Amino acid sequence: MKSVPLDALYTKLEPAAGTLLPPPMQQEVGHFNVFNVADLMLNYRSRPPMTFDRRTFYKISLMHGRSRIEYADQVVEVEGKALWFASHRVPYRWLPHDLEQVGYFCVFTEEFLLPGKGGGGLHELPIFQPGICPVIPVSADDYAAINALFQKMMEEIASGYAYKYDLLRAYLLELIHLGQKLLPSLTPVPAHNAAARVAAQFAELLERQFPLETPQQQLRLRTATDYASQLAVHVNHLNRVLKETTGHTTTALIASRMTQEAKMLLKQTSWTVSEISDSLGFADVAHFCNFFKRQTGLVPGALRE
Repeated sequence: MKSVPLDALYTKLEPAAGTLLPPPMQQEVGHFNVFNVADLMLNYRSRPPMTFDRRTFYKISLMHGRSRIEYADQVVEVEGKALWFASHRVPYRWLPHDLEQVGYFCVFTEEFLLPGKGGGGLHELPIFQPGICPVIPVSADDYAAINALFQKMMEEIASGYAYKYDLLRAYLLELIHLGQKLLPSLTPVPAHNAAARVAAQFAELLERQFPLETPQQQLRLRTATDYASQLAVHVNHLNRVLKETTGHTTTALIASRMTQEAKMLLKQTSWTVSEISDSLGFADVAHFCNFFKRQTGLVPGALRE
């Protein structure tokens, strides 16, 4: 599964999208833009439907209407007002049920939000963590407040103010924090003790093994011992820390993430079961099928039917 670049988005949305900076400048200063959904829906029928892919950019959408969001191996039906955070690490697509869609969305790169830092920190925010549901229902009051913020973005990006991108960066950070405050499962950040650091390092290392983008790519780390070795801790210490901080063992967390990737590959790619088994590091298809059935209650082929 390839990652869709920004220029593909702009080609699809022209002329509403405007123009992109040259790639070298994008890498240096990043990119940001904001769009009115109602304006884009005017020509929706003449455009091909969104493909299920990863993107090379982040996207935040304020939505009002009936639509379907598919991300990773999950499906969310939106029946009203919602805020949706999309990361470059998770494949997704949006399928409106009708043309009565209003709201806004903005697209941006990590370089834009974290200038001069070479990226590397945005994925640590709770709202972009893999286990968080990125689609958040919002109340009428919250919708009005977020809508007003998007309107400020629309006005500012069209202005001639010399420092408008600094202001847009501030608006974007405010938007992210508004979304995080609405997360129902977000708990206070624990103290940065040694155990919390090890748990965070494990989570980052686990996510770095994915996505699997070609059948030739092989999962590098598969066992608790593999991860403990990479983190330079004893496997018993790693298991104890993760059990205390997450409630799950190291092996269970690895298996859960492998299952999520397997489900996504089965649903969204044409890879054979054998190719998926090989990429995930199983000795043979039978071992993979037994693992998948233990995790999901289904054989891999049943997920495709």
